[in-house]
Amino acid sequence: MDCGLSYSKISLHQSLLFTVKTTLLSSSTRFTFKNSPFTSSSVGSRRSLFVVASGNSSSKCEFSGLNAPLVPTTPTGRLLSTVLLNDRNNFHVVVQKQLEQLAYDRDEALARINLSFGSDEAFLHRRIAEVKELECQASVEDIMYILISYKFSGMRVHLVPKLSKCMYNDRLEIWPCRDWELESIHSCEVLEMVREHLTTVLGWKEKSNVTDNWAPTKVRKLQLCRVYAASVLFGYFLKSASLRHHLEQKVDHINRDLGIAGSSQLLLSELRSLGSETVPFSHISGTRSTSVGRIPLVREKKQEKLKYYVMSFDAETLQMCAKPKSKEALNLIEKHIYALFGDEKTGLIASGEVISTSLASLKRIVLEAIAFGSFLWDAEEYIRTVYQLKDN
Repeated sequence: MDCGLSYSKISLHQSLLFTVKTTLLSSSTRFTFKNSPFTSSSVGSRRSLFVVASGNSSSKCEFSGLNAPLVPTTPTGRLLSTVLLNDRNNFHVVVQKQLEQLAYDRDEALARINLSFGSDEAFLHRRIAEVKELECQASVEDIMYILISYKFSGMRVHLVPKLSKCMYNDRLEIWPCRDWELESIHSCEVLEMVREHLTTVLGWKEKSNVTDNWAPTKVRKLQLCRVYAASVLFGYFLKSASLRHHLEQKVDHINRDLGIAGSSQLLLSELRSLGSETVPFSHISGTRSTSVGRIPLVREKKQEKLKYYVMSFDAETLQMCAKPKSKEALNLIEKHIYALFGDEKTGLIASGEVISTSLASLKRIVLEAIAFGSFLWDAEEYIRTVYQLKDN
């Protein structure tokens, strides 16, 4: 029963540049939560409402195995889920083989269209190729999701399960928070921007006390969903921008050693030899170039911090770094978010639903979203070495 609630769909395109610009340019603009900034209460009353979403809970909300919000829907996805749980050492080998098979199947279907061009069977082969394309896309999106799960499990952090399974009397708490693990994937400069993002969207303060962190606060579920979506895109943006910054600094240093002045442009594929840190998952083969675009390299200038480097981006560069490069990645973000926040039956988010939680749990959710965006960038680049994704 909907009980008169209306349902909404979120727009990733609306979240895209708003998140980046807001975090970079303002620390005062933030999402306003119900009873903002945060409702306070005594420790005793907080404990009486405390519901833990953990592996020891008897509820359906369990941080264990691959109990992620999004369930693989393809045979490839289900196979890789099993391999990740039971044969982690061979995970990359199986992923590589599955991607190669998907690429072969799609190319074969397209080849049949060319061979049957002008014949009576042309329409049939075109339809077969279209179906195969959709099947391959669904499988690749599952692979992308399992790769992200692999990265989370590597630091012993599980994705927050479907929130509808983690609620009790409209109360949500996520424990353990795993803040340290989720922050440890970032460099110092990136972490500084992540913490500014937390302040921007949550009003989080680095030196806030335990009482404030765990005091009950109310937030609309749709609003929290939008914060999560924006944070995924921000994590994706930080990964892309920090890599550009790192590569530009390296090339700038090399050119100074060689006595090269002026400015030039360099493709990321030509910088592969500068360091293994440019290769996500560290098991990539192939020479396909990435698509972060051409990197303008300005010589003989003082090394600048990542934050100020990013603030110098024009609108085009900002869009290029923040926008997911493939349609598969964009589809995956939307599917994951609706699986996490959506209604069990409709998959949509009730626009008027309000949940009670805490700043600590909100911080955990936002940190996860940022890490998800960063790992999505890695997964996308990993897949592109074997399988050609659709440009977004």
